[in-house]
Amino acid sequence: MIGLIQRVSRAKVTVADEVVGAIDHGLLVLLGVEHQDDEVSAEKLAQRIAHYRVFSDAEGKMNNSVVDQQGKVLVVSQFTLAADTRKGRRPSFSSAATPDQAQHLYQVFCDKLAAQGVPVETGRFAADMQVELVNDGPVTFELKV
Repeated sequence: MIGLIQRVSRAKVTVADEVVGAIDHGLLVLLGVEHQDDEVSAEKLAQRIAHYRVFSDAEGKMNNSVVDQQGKVLVVSQFTLAADTRKGRRPSFSSAATPDQAQHLYQVFCDKLAAQGVPVETGRFAADMQVELVNDGPVTFELKV
C-alpha cells in the first residue's frame, strides 16, 4: 500500500462540480492499493500516517503529527501510484489491486485512520476527480507498507 502524503493548508476534491471532500490544515493522502495489500497493510499505513511527524513544533522542527496538530486528512484513491514505470513509455498497472479489493481496502484505511482520532474527508472512489491543494512547505512524502 502506498500513501503519498502532502502537508496542506487546504485541499478539496470536486466531482462533477460538487465538492465531495475538503479540509483546511492537515494532510492530503493519495492512496494506491496493490494486489498484495490486505487489511493489516491498511491499518499499518493508517497508524503510520496519523503519527508521521511532518508538522513543525515551536522550534520549527518537524516533530508533530497530524494527530498532534489536530489536523484533518483528505484521502483520495489513486491507482496510478501502483504503476510500474521502470521501463518503456507506458506505465504497467499489473501490481494494482482489482477495483473491488482496492475499494474495500480504501474504506478500511479511512476507517482505521479515523479510529486514530483524525477527522477524515474523502474523494469518491473511481470517480473522475479534480483535486485542488495548497501544499504547505512544500512537504511531500511517499510512505509504503
